[in-house]
Amino acid sequence: MKNTIQIIAILTLIVTTSCGESKKETVDNRPTVSVIVSTPSTENGTFITASGKIEAVQNANISTRMMGFVTKIHVNVGQKVTKGQLLISINSADIAAQKAQINASITEATAAYKNAEKDYNRFKSLFETNSASQKEMDDITANFQMAKARLEAANQMKNQVNAQLSYSNITAPFSGVITGKFINKGDLATPGIPLLSIENPTNFQVIAMVPESEITSIKTGTTVQVIVKSTNQKLTGKVTEVSTSTKNTGGQYLVKVVLDKSEVNLLSGMFTSIQFPTENTTTASKILVPTNALIHKGELTGVYVVGQNNTALLRWLRLGRQFGDKTEILSGLSVDEQFVVSSKSKLTNGAKLQIQ
Repeated sequence: MKNTIQIIAILTLIVTTSCGESKKETVDNRPTVSVIVSTPSTENGTFITASGKIEAVQNANISTRMMGFVTKIHVNVGQKVTKGQLLISINSADIAAQKAQINASITEATAAYKNAEKDYNRFKSLFETNSASQKEMDDITANFQMAKARLEAANQMKNQVNAQLSYSNITAPFSGVITGKFINKGDLATPGIPLLSIENPTNFQVIAMVPESEITSIKTGTTVQVIVKSTNQKLTGKVTEVSTSTKNTGGQYLVKVVLDKSEVNLLSGMFTSIQFPTENTTTASKILVPTNALIHKGELTGVYVVGQNNTALLRWLRLGRQFGDKTEILSGLSVDEQFVVSSKSKLTNGAKLQIQ
């Protein structure tokens, strides 16, 4: 009996100790991630967004009308040039030989013309005094006219050769910067094939392609906002051209926007997002979040929202159109919910948040 009581006392002590340990609080050792949060923005009215690419308003691909080997390239890519500056020299030995022959022909034709002119003036005086017959006067007049025609033909041939020589010494059509070189010294230059590209970097425009469902809402002269995607800088511009045909643009309508002058460093080829305002302002407000705050995993897109006890909760979203540097949220996020804009370290689902 005594042993039984001792055993029961020991078991009671063990159970009491176990229960006491189970009541101890678990310590949360998860690292805290410092984040910046925000709430979605809303915008009334409507505007159409299209992607575009920057290019210089004045640009050209330089080629030649004659075939020949390139003897020297006088410029490099990135070099500034002035109008009329020599860019490329093409071998023109055969044209130079033709020019020498034509110069000799001009000298011969000039001598013949002067001699025929003297004979014409002499016989004209004799004919006026009835000292020469009509037949003689007609023959001298015909000889003079033929000599004059041969001299004119020789001069026109010289103009033609000079024009061909101008294509062997290619000059800059306007002042600008060389942006591309497509041939090397010793290569064969072919008519119509670009040799160099040049642009004037003082004025830029954006070329955008707009689908037929939205092209009727875009008007010439409209002021638009342009966002450079690589730098997220905002510019303004004006629509200067709206195409009315998709014959050569694959079903998309071409729209040109000339950018206003600014201090932003622009380069041809930069991709942009253009916002075209429309007249319809009855549409309900849109929920927008910064595009760079979105998380992409496979085909799913979401954001980290601030959950209970300041924990990160990955919320999957259904997206609408992109408006500049922001994306429309169709479902999955309410206007008053906080979401993570950026974090100082890698963020995972359920991480502790330190909101700045």
